[in-house]
Amino acid sequence: MILTGPAIAAAVQAGEIIIDPYESSRVSPNAYDWRLGDTIRVCDDDLDAATPTAFTEESIPDTGFVLRPGLLYLGITLERTGSEMYAQLLNGDLTTGSLGIWVHVSAPLGHQGHAIRWTLEIRATRPVRVYPGMTFGKLVFLTPLGAPASYQQQPAKYASTEGIGISRLYEEIDGGTR
Repeated sequence: MILTGPAIAAAVQAGEIIIDPYESSRVSPNAYDWRLGDTIRVCDDDLDAATPTAFTEESIPDTGFVLRPGLLYLGITLERTGSEMYAQLLNGDLTTGSLGIWVHVSAPLGHQGHAIRWTLEIRATRPVRVYPGMTFGKLVFLTPLGAPASYQQQPAKYASTEGIGISRLYEEIDGGTR
């Protein structure tokens, strides 16, 4: 089941959900409106699943940063979110989609026990200027069914990710960089 806005607010108050920084005005009927952080990685070379992704990292200035079509950008959420009780789904929304920004299409699931600032996959269909702290999508919380299994207790390769992560698929590919 998906939590309603009032249930999200109550769970934050009870310490069952972490949203940091939290603003009650960002709670909507079934989600929390999350924001873009102030750092972005630009992946502008050819990508190879057998090697770590090359990138340049830039701060997003208050005057904005122009996303260009044909490039992969890895961003980060302003908020750190998580819960031992609930799973999360992070998505873009109409706010970004109507600007031609595709955000976080491939990995929306946040497991129980994983409190993070999310790494975002970002693509632009047209040149578009983005700003740090702008609303970038919706985060929903889900009640899992069955015995809880905290992500931090699993042998998961992204369990200790700090900041913007890159694909670590190369660790699984024979002949890949390890």
